[in-house]
Order: sequence, then structure tokens, then C-alpha cells
Amino acid sequence: MSSPMTTTTPPTNMLLLVHSAKQIVRVVSNEAKVVKGTDMKSISVLVGKPGDGLSLVVGKDGLIAAIGFDSDIKTKYRHVSFERTVNASDLCILPGFVDAHTHPVWAGDRLAGASYMDIHNAGGGIHYTVDHTRRASEEELFSLLRERLIRMSKSGTTVVECKSGYGLNTETELKMLRVLERAKREISFVDISITYCGAHAIPKDMTEELATKAIISEQLPAISRAIRLGEISVDNIDVFCEKGVFEVDSSRQILEAGRALGFKMNFHADEIYPLGGTEMGASIGAEAISHLEQVSDTAIQEMARNESIGVILPTTAYILRLPSPPVRKLIEANVPIALGSDFNPNAFCLAMPMVMHLACILCHMSLEEALVASTINAAATLGLSGSHGSLEVGKKGDIVMVDVPTWEHLIYQFGEHENLIQMVIKAGFVVYDKAHQ
Repeated sequence: MSSPMTTTTPPTNMLLLVHSAKQIVRVVSNEAKVVKGTDMKSISVLVGKPGDGLSLVVGKDGLIAAIGFDSDIKTKYRHVSFERTVNASDLCILPGFVDAHTHPVWAGDRLAGASYMDIHNAGGGIHYTVDHTRRASEEELFSLLRERLIRMSKSGTTVVECKSGYGLNTETELKMLRVLERAKREISFVDISITYCGAHAIPKDMTEELATKAIISEQLPAISRAIRLGEISVDNIDVFCEKGVFEVDSSRQILEAGRALGFKMNFHADEIYPLGGTEMGASIGAEAISHLEQVSDTAIQEMARNESIGVILPTTAYILRLPSPPVRKLIEANVPIALGSDFNPNAFCLAMPMVMHLACILCHMSLEEALVASTINAAATLGLSGSHGSLEVGKKGDIVMVDVPTWEHLIYQFGEHENLIQMVIKAGFVVYDKAHQ
């Protein structure tokens, strides 16, 4: 348990006061940018006292200005005018969740039955979605994306990593990136980190060699031009490094080409076959590597040595009936763990509380570890943990207010998040209020 912190000189007007909470789950209170090993089980939680709850103040800049007991905040801010005051009596406050891995721009639903690679090799799966996404207009894709982001927001997500990848050609990949850029500029209820994932599959009319050449010599230069013109922005590059898709050498070439343009490397590896993609990614400094169902002991040590973050996607292991990744081994080796929903046509999950629950059951994570992985560590995969992922003075005022006996119930009560989450606040503004839905 930590001691509350407050600012020293409050201004005369502020954006938001939330008061009377019974718990404020800060996650970290020491400005840590990433948490690993046994520290993932030690989170910072403030608990109110009888007759004296907890308050949180957000300034006009959307940043947290103060956290503390009601009595202290009331005294310090007695001459301050707040634009909005929220009574959080008997509620628990958590940071907004960060979804570290999603594929939210696509058209064409899929219902799977065979194995993932059987469907893929038969020309279905990703290729089915690619066909529909190529035919869809930007307006259609934006409308679908916006609805999905709204549902994520209602489930407590305030930051989301969003990939392209259902284009596989320059025209459609740029279309998807423009849709994401529009969402980044127009949608205020979530922050978006954009990932280019043109290497999501081999196009039907290409070999791996030709697809790799097309990405490096055609798609990436076109994306670079669009960035220079201010049409899009890209934060990360992703590759589906998998047997029969982009294998290790091709994946390395594509990742390094993206790095040369300034993108963070944040990619799929060792999901279905133990191909060695994780060792490769760690060796070239990948910030984050996702899936890891088939990761080797050697790769785990490489990740720890190179400080790559493992992004675990329990919904995918569950839906595709894959072995769960060896999360306990990863944590014991001091590899930081983040969580993502892997929202896509084949793993239709938009709610991080359900992801956290599955992480506890399938991956043997503790409740505390699952929360750390969905907040500060997930933010770290996107380079955002200095501003997001915990409730600390100076960070974004992104909070989730939950009607539960203690914060753990949000994860424990599987599938009940729609009933438990009462309010979601983004940068000090209420973006979801259950009482007014």
C-alpha cells in the first residue's frame, strides 16, 4: 500500500474531481516504465479510511494533478472551481486499460471450425477477410472501426494498438492506414497507436520472396511518402513470422526496413511452429513480440537479455485450441509481460477484463500480474508508459470506475464487466457513463 501524493500549488480552476472512492489502484507509484519478475505481483493500491474516502483530480491539460484522501484534497483545493465533480462513493478506481494487440480494421465476419493453418492454406481465413476488406470503402471501414472502438471503450480500454494487415497490397494497406489515422484524429475516447502489418500473409498470387520484395520496395516507400505528406502516421511495424508465411529471414528483412523508417518492431512470432522468430526479434531489439505459444527456453533468455516485452494473447490460444504460452517461465526469467485482446475476425473479443480472466486461468497469471500486463506493461510495448498505464501525478487522466467489493472482482467476475464498470474517463472527460446509457 502506498501513501497518497498531491500537488503543491493548485491552480484556480480544474477539469475534474472524482471523490469518495474506496480504492484507487495506481498499479505503480514510482514512475516505473515497465514491471517484470516478482514485481508484477506487487501493485500500488490506496485504500480509503472510514469516513475519509479517496480523491483524484485531473487538470485542464487532461493530466492527473493530485491523488489523495478526500480530506486532504478538499483542503488543498478549497478555492478551486471544478468543471465536473464525480461521486465515486463505494467504487474502485483503476487506470484505463491498454490493449496491446488488435486487428480492428476489416470487413467480412468469419466463423472458424478447422485449424487456423488448414483454413489459411485452403485460401480462407486471412484471405477471406482480405477479399472483403479490399472491396470495402474507407467510409465502411471507418464505421466498423468506430463501433468496435466504442465497445472497447465501454469495457474500460483507453489506449489501443491497431494494425493494418488485411490489404496485402499497397492500395488497401494505405486505405486501412488512412482509416486508422482518421480515427486517431477524430475519436477522443481512446488513444490509438498505429501498426503497419502488411506482412500478415502471403498474397495468393505471390511467393514469400516476391511478397517480401513488394513490401520493402513498394509498400514501405509508399507509406513513407504518405507519412511525409501528413496523410498518415505509423508507430510500429508487424510481421506474421510463421512457417509457411514469412519465415525468419524474410521477417528480419521487413522488420529492419521498418526500423529504418523509425517504426518500433512489434510482431507475431512462434505461435504455431517453433520457428525461431523470437530469438531473431530479440537479437535485433524488437520492443515487443506477440503470441509466443511455441517460444523456446533459449528465446526466453534472449528476450530477457534484450528487454523485449512478451505480448500474450490468451483469447487466441483459447479460440484456436493452441497450447498456452509458457507465461510462468517468461515471468521467472524477468521478461516483462503485456496482454492484448488480439481482436480480429477469428478472435472476436473486445473486452480487456475477459482477457485478464483468461490470462489467469489459461496462463496461470495472478490477478495482479494480469492487471500490470494490461496497463503499465501494455503501454510500454507502445512506448507510452511515461504517460499512460498507471494513476500517477502527471500522467493522463484515464480511469475506470467499478462497482465491486475490491478491484479484483472485475477480473474474477468473468463476463460481468458490462454490469460492473460504471464510468470510463479519458483525459479527464467522461466518455462512458452506465447511468446514462
